[in-house]
Amino acid sequence: MRSLHLLILILVSSAAFGQTQATATFTASVTIIEPIGITNTAEMNFAALDAKSGGSVILTPDNDRLTSGGVELADGTNVSAASFRVTGQQGFSFAISLPQGEYHLTNGSQNIILKDFTTNLDGSGNFSGGMAEFRVGATVEIEPGQQPGTYNTIGELPVTVHYN
Repeated sequence: MRSLHLLILILVSSAAFGQTQATATFTASVTIIEPIGITNTAEMNFAALDAKSGGSVILTPDNDRLTSGGVELADGTNVSAASFRVTGQQGFSFAISLPQGEYHLTNGSQNIILKDFTTNLDGSGNFSGGMAEFRVGATVEIEPGQQPGTYNTIGELPVTVHYN
């Protein structure tokens, strides 16, 4: 009888104390994606222009030139929007950051303003097959009687891409 009382006492004691701790487990994982990359595949070229009384020329991302003011378009065989190839993770999207503000094209003694950059992807794109391409256009402001010569950027213009 004594062992029965002892067994009942042990059972009642353990039920009264209850569980004071619980444990669960988890796992962890990480997916490494393809690094995003960008390569310039064509430089921007407005081709030949006649300054006349000045004005502006818009080079669209589709390689079209539109004029305002007295600027006249001359030979357009070398017209080219800047082109880029972006590589990255299939199924991901990316954003494009274009140059901001004004830049100068110079021939050493005179400048032409380069501004208002645009892209054919409207600021973002998606990777198809791990690759995408886009083009960049801009506007140049030509002064009346601008000195003849070839005008080039001082340094390089930044185009940045990043994953959304």
